[in-house]
Amino acid sequence: MMKTQIFYSTLFLLLATNVFATFSDNETNPNVILAQLSASIDSINEQYVRLFKIEHARLQAVDDELKSVTILQAKVDLLIQKGLIQDQIRQLQKDNGNDVAKVRYLKGLQIIKILYEKVLSLDHHFASVRTFNEISKIANPNQYPEYGKLKELVSTKKEKKSAFELTSLLAANPVASVIQTFGGMLTSSLSKEEKEKELAKVECILDFSLRMQNDLNTIYFETAFLQNNNDKIKQDIELLFKDYTKPIGYNASLENCRTNDDWENLTQKMEDYLDKMKTTTGSAQYKMQVNLDFPIDRLLQFISQYNNFIDQGGKFYEKFGIILSSYENEIPCESKLPVEYKKLKSDINVAIEKFKVAYKPVEINGTKMKEILYGLNEFD
Repeated sequence: MMKTQIFYSTLFLLLATNVFATFSDNETNPNVILAQLSASIDSINEQYVRLFKIEHARLQAVDDELKSVTILQAKVDLLIQKGLIQDQIRQLQKDNGNDVAKVRYLKGLQIIKILYEKVLSLDHHFASVRTFNEISKIANPNQYPEYGKLKELVSTKKEKKSAFELTSLLAANPVASVIQTFGGMLTSSLSKEEKEKELAKVECILDFSLRMQNDLNTIYFETAFLQNNNDKIKQDIELLFKDYTKPIGYNASLENCRTNDDWENLTQKMEDYLDKMKTTTGSAQYKMQVNLDFPIDRLLQFISQYNNFIDQGGKFYEKFGIILSSYENEIPCESKLPVEYKKLKSDINVAIEKFKVAYKPVEINGTKMKEILYGLNEFD
């Protein structure tokens, strides 16, 4: 019994120390935390397995002695001793479950913190005004100075009697603008040589913007779609944090906790709750443990949601990369293509790598899922 109590005290001190260490490291990879969690659960279970074996050996010894004892009082004493050992085994099972629940809960909070940073980083990425503005610029010939000069030239050389001006609405429309400009060129006073010279200045711009317009708009709107989905992910992880910390009496939002660097206060709330759970018994202790188990299940559901979103985002950006590489006249027009196009291609390639590395899904297989959900060991 003394050894058992010493083990409990040592294990509890280690867990309390880990509480304060939970948010002090610089880990940004939730897979590292999952690996640590799996190792911690294994370590806890292994230590309890040794205690279980000691108690089961004692129980077997009592059973063997009961078979040979004939004195009634001796039998009664042995039965009482057997009952105490069985009570001790049941208590060990409860303590094993409680200690596994603690480390699961603490590591779960660490994963939430890491995933929130990734979601915020994605939010910043999708909300990039530069990306949206670049797509708008390179998809519309009206945004190019060379084409603007051509329109001005055609306007000054056009046939006054048959010429007409587009409304401001149609003038901003790429197709209507190009039709009007080319129609004006045909009836203008420009010579054939002048027309060919001016057309050569804008041929790559017009070919690129008109060929790629629909594809570039696809990138724009699908990026907006991904941003809306990321907003939903952000709302869900903030709600998850609220549900996760409600049992321990922490009421600040995830955003406020992050902004105010309130992790130490949150850690103290966790420690207080775990201290109380350690000293509580019976159904009250069981309820406190359930209050920790339920939000952990919610965390695993969120991880699946996050993984699906990252997989989806990675596939979208791989498609964007193919789209931007599909312009068939890129080589002959390379010197005249807008720098925004080249920058956008580079940004897409960087984003693809980020989806593979920085935002990559949380690796969690069936066995590890069971460990995290249930903290299984050979005595369960």
